[in-house]
Amino acid sequence: MTQASNNPFFGNYKTPFETPPFDVIKLEHYEPAFDEGIRRLSDEVEKIARNPEPATFENTVVALDRSGDLLDKVSSAFFNVLNADSNDEMMELSQKVSPKLSDCYNNIYLNEALFQRVKKVYEQREQLNLSQEDKRLLEKQFEAFQKKGANLSPEQKEKYRQLSTELSTLTLTFGQNSLKDKNRYELLITDEKELAGLPDSQKEMATMRAKAKDKDGWLFDLSGPSYIPFMRYIDSRELREKMYHKYMSVGNKEDEYDNKEIIRKIVNIRLEIARLMGNKTYAEYALKHTMAKKPENVHNLLNDLLNAYKPAALEEYKEVQEFANKSGDTITIMPWDWSYYSEKLKDIRFDVNDEMTRPYFELENVKKGVFGLATELYGITFKQNKEIPVYHPEVDVYEVYDEDGKFLSILYTDFHPRDGKQSGAWMSSLKSQYIDEKGNDNRPQIIIVMNFTRPTETKPSLLTFDEVNTFLHEFGHALHGMLAESKYQSLSGTNVYRDFVELPSQIMENWLTEKEFLDRIAIHYETGEAIPQKLVQKLIDASNFNTGYLCCRQLSFGFLDMGWHTITTPFEGDVVAFEKEAWLPAMILPEVPATLMSSSFGHIFSGGYAAGYYGYKWAEVLDADAFAAFKEAGIFNKETARSFRENILSKGGTEDPDILYRRFRGQEPSIDALLKRNGIKK
Repeated sequence: MTQASNNPFFGNYKTPFETPPFDVIKLEHYEPAFDEGIRRLSDEVEKIARNPEPATFENTVVALDRSGDLLDKVSSAFFNVLNADSNDEMMELSQKVSPKLSDCYNNIYLNEALFQRVKKVYEQREQLNLSQEDKRLLEKQFEAFQKKGANLSPEQKEKYRQLSTELSTLTLTFGQNSLKDKNRYELLITDEKELAGLPDSQKEMATMRAKAKDKDGWLFDLSGPSYIPFMRYIDSRELREKMYHKYMSVGNKEDEYDNKEIIRKIVNIRLEIARLMGNKTYAEYALKHTMAKKPENVHNLLNDLLNAYKPAALEEYKEVQEFANKSGDTITIMPWDWSYYSEKLKDIRFDVNDEMTRPYFELENVKKGVFGLATELYGITFKQNKEIPVYHPEVDVYEVYDEDGKFLSILYTDFHPRDGKQSGAWMSSLKSQYIDEKGNDNRPQIIIVMNFTRPTETKPSLLTFDEVNTFLHEFGHALHGMLAESKYQSLSGTNVYRDFVELPSQIMENWLTEKEFLDRIAIHYETGEAIPQKLVQKLIDASNFNTGYLCCRQLSFGFLDMGWHTITTPFEGDVVAFEKEAWLPAMILPEVPATLMSSSFGHIFSGGYAAGYYGYKWAEVLDADAFAAFKEAGIFNKETARSFRENILSKGGTEDPDILYRRFRGQEPSIDALLKRNGIKK
């Protein structure tokens, strides 16, 4: 057991801006800090619940929101590292910690005395003369107690406790199984002839991967920077099919990492929790406090978009099929063919591809461009700080300042794939913004994590167009966190409705197809020359290529998510068959028997988007409509940016998102702006 005096989590951090001292935090520090953090939080909560004074907004609601400082510190550090730079020991510890955390929070929300105090304040809310933000905190806290079982009978509370604890462990195991299964697959090619079609830059990357594993040849894995170009360029249909099957079998191999039974358990536990709370389905339970409100509205959105985009998607599939036939390949376009032939068609039609644009998207310069966009819009600036400890040598840290020189935030950036890193990209926080009891503005510490193309022995990290898009997306989330101006931590930054949280991220993607921005960001890494105007126009012209297919692909994930979370009876069936039926309405490519996406669908089974994946498409509706305001005034218009910052980015969850959006835009959002942007509607 590590002594408290030697544990960096106990006491104040003695680091710049009180950032986590990752340079001295060791594995053995976490568990005792978790245990002590849970003990302290439990004591704080019990003190609030047993306060002999009448319940007030300050001594109950605010006190509860400000409790748990130590547990917040250790949890944020641990889970950020667990996702970004994990190992077997971290994963094993997470399995021990998860039930403890679940039990701790259940003890809070199932504490009858505490709930009665919160309820008493809630019932008096109209007479308390609370500010808008105070009202929002009270409402959110009361709703959280209700959602987590405070109104249940003693027997039902005990059942909820058991279910929620088991669910937290299952979702954690699901994600770890996916990571371990994905990481164990490698394809080593030793005959260069099999690499036909693959650009030299990708060959160099594959050589580097092989060398890192002390192997000779070209090594490929299932990470994005490896898998995506492999499927896009490799001429060998046999190899593409092999790689596709490996990718679509993660978590589905009938072994220790198989996730199918875990899926059954997760969806059934969620259904049982929903029923305990008086709902027919988990989606009904989960959507009450969202912009969508109920499952019917989600299905209406998905179906409206499907009706608008599917005809275009089917036509796109037909065009790619005809192109393959004209190329002399008499095949039916299958999922492992789509990227390969559609990329060739795109190259011919628009004369643009990733290998043409990569030299202009060098990571360090893209970073300057993205940071520069924030400076242009919001006046904020970035200063690298190499003294702040990091959890991995590849992580960079920046101090962020407002236009008037006020310190805003710390920003960590982590760009490249590692064996211990989850796939995909995300933003999280080590500390959220809030105003403490002394009136001090505690500024946030934000992390953006990605899996971008690594530098090679001869080239710096050169990004694809899609990777730059991902950077802008996650940076939008970061802005939401960094520009927060809230009194309460639980309402700060990205603590908003799940189907509103993607607006600040997805709106940033719009700048990437704007000539004025591309002129600034795209500079050749060798010559220093700006991207040619013809190439800029080609990128813009190609921006809606296969937009129907891409929309239907996202809709298929939304249908699948809603399928799993609108079951009304416990599921004991075939996971593969269920998936095929659930997303069938949005399927464009032929289905492949035995393949399965659900078994690695981390967003809904381990990432917090259960019954919420539709939010990405809803956010597209919002971001297209919101960006239209920038287009009308000029994409760098400071007044529009100021309004977006003040009404959206800084507000967090302090007001209803419908009100915030209308205040910024002056109107209700509709899908028309999205249809026009994608060329579906003229």
